[in-house]
Amino acid sequence: MPFLELLDIEAVANSSDEVRLKMAWREQLCTTAGVMHGGAIMSLADTAGAMCAFLNLPEGTGTTTIESKTNFFRAVRGGSVEAVARPLHAGRTIVVVETDIVDDAGKRVARVTQTQAVLQPRS
Repeated sequence: MPFLELLDIEAVANSSDEVRLKMAWREQLCTTAGVMHGGAIMSLADTAGAMCAFLNLPEGTGTTTIESKTNFFRAVRGGSVEAVARPLHAGRTIVVVETDIVDDAGKRVARVTQTQAVLQPRS
């Protein structure tokens, strides 16, 4: 996934039960006062959620995000963040994934719930 390279995201674990991705704080990902931009955090969560959804798809299908909701709990001013994505529902037409973003101390930075449509192959 080229977007992983752009954000310098490291894949830590990758299975249908759990996807873990890590992204280091860096100045280019910040707003004012050295705080990691919420969009960067959401990009990490969306990427982890999409990977988790993909790993839970019926064979021969694809996926696309149709809804994503983010709650932010704390700022990130250094270190790194890790996304931990787990499927809540993997069905014929949708996959729902919940992703926690945690900081180096293991404290929750954000929680993202994402709904992915299951795309059937075109004939």
